[in-house]
Amino acid sequence: MTQPLPTEMILKWAEERADDVYLRQIINRQFVDFTYAEVADKALRLVSALRAQGFKPGDRIALMSKNCAEWFITDLALMLGSYISVPIFPTAGPETIEHCLTHSESKAVLIGKLDDSKAAISVMEKHPDIVSIAFNYPSAPKCDHDFNTLLSQHQPSEERPNHQQDDLMSIVYTSGTSGLPKGAMLSYGSFAWAAQRLVDHIGMQDGERLFSYLPLAHITERVYIFGSSVMSGMQVAFPESLDTFIDDVKMHRPTLFISVPRLWTVFQQRILEKLPQAKLNILLKIPFISGVIKRKLADGLGLNKARVLGCGSAPVSPALLRWYESIGLNITEAWGMTESFAYSTLNHPFRSDKIGTVGNAGPGVEIKVSADEEILVRGMGLFSGYYKNEEATKEMFDEDGWLHTGDIGFMDEDGYLSIQGRKNDTFKTAKGKFVSPVPIEKRIFELANIEMMCVVGSGMPAPILLAVPHDFPNFDRERYARTAERVINTLNQELESHAKIKGVLMIKEPWSIENGILTPTLKIKRHLLEKKYHDIGAHWPKDKLVQWEE
Repeated sequence: MTQPLPTEMILKWAEERADDVYLRQIINRQFVDFTYAEVADKALRLVSALRAQGFKPGDRIALMSKNCAEWFITDLALMLGSYISVPIFPTAGPETIEHCLTHSESKAVLIGKLDDSKAAISVMEKHPDIVSIAFNYPSAPKCDHDFNTLLSQHQPSEERPNHQQDDLMSIVYTSGTSGLPKGAMLSYGSFAWAAQRLVDHIGMQDGERLFSYLPLAHITERVYIFGSSVMSGMQVAFPESLDTFIDDVKMHRPTLFISVPRLWTVFQQRILEKLPQAKLNILLKIPFISGVIKRKLADGLGLNKARVLGCGSAPVSPALLRWYESIGLNITEAWGMTESFAYSTLNHPFRSDKIGTVGNAGPGVEIKVSADEEILVRGMGLFSGYYKNEEATKEMFDEDGWLHTGDIGFMDEDGYLSIQGRKNDTFKTAKGKFVSPVPIEKRIFELANIEMMCVVGSGMPAPILLAVPHDFPNFDRERYARTAERVINTLNQELESHAKIKGVLMIKEPWSIENGILTPTLKIKRHLLEKKYHDIGAHWPKDKLVQWEE
């Protein structure tokens, strides 16, 4: 039986559940609601508007905006009109935006909510031939056309697409941790298959509520939130802004909520600033009070109705997940990549004894670990290759259809997978010894709870730790340095001699997307830090364990 596609599902819901609310956009602290019928109507009007502009099926059309109802409507319209969508991260810099637009040969771009529109404007000025359409948000740049006006000028399209499972639906550019992003080609069938497997596996029920705020240009949000909502007919809300984020979550009270390690850490710090760990420990030990505290903490995050909590897209420390478990919030860790539609393994149903693994293979997915410890994946939900890059595509698949993920790890006797890092993250020190940084970083997090750090050491005498200190009020440098020394001395007793940390460099300026050290999905560009701090690591003073970047 072939899998129904997203286009069929949105039309089905528009007919069967016309007046049910599908999308909820928060504007001026109020919900602005869109029913299934309205979403389908707007999407079909956009198809007519794009046809009137002269765009034909198969044309690439880009989409750049923070999460909003219009993003979903546009994605559905591009499918209904048989266009190929090219999502671009709303935080992308001019070089990435230009690469995605020109490499994909996009004919048009729809632009919406942005924190900063300078990069988008500079690229649009260089490419006046690319038609631009603006969503109606104050932060969207001025474009050739206005989204709402265009929709009001056209009737809903009468055309209905007839897609095959293998037809190209979207070109999704990877986050580019090691260079320019590659365009992963996603087919309709694989997208629908991955989203439907998730819906079935998590057992999504009527009345579930999703919250969409992680970038929709990233595969996780596109499949887990957009994909599952379309396939199962589930309601989705969008935040108003980053400043109102927690209040927005509280307004919607999602039943399924996924986040990234960085944000789970921020939530933890917010809680501990109000309720220090020592006090929390005492309260959690008192039987009656413990339950009250747990309910209060979940309520304060807006997650008291959440049935499933998820974490993915970057390595997370088991210590962080254990901490959440201690306050009654069980977080399912999952693992996948753009090339596997973010659906490979997940710790669901949640097993406490498997914290530290990324779970086992999702239904329909096969996983194995090769002789050189690389994780291989096989299943229906795999990408079709890289756009205009056959050589890179060939490197990803072997003759038996296994996808070579580039991640290294091992499986326990129950088939639960632990990830040790990226194959190309492993570096060789000047002594010719290989060091795998990710397990060391996870251990440091357990010992010290440093929010941002990176172990580097390629071509250096020994590895060094780059750490961004958490910004405390009344920050005491000397005390912080003493804590760091204690942590590294503890850690070095556990490590083999060639992997011992030689020094800690306290970084002056936090890493961000803006300064180019983080990718749009908040992964650290390790190769840039390797390059930037190579000389410091190569000439680390013998008598100093901690230095501060000047």
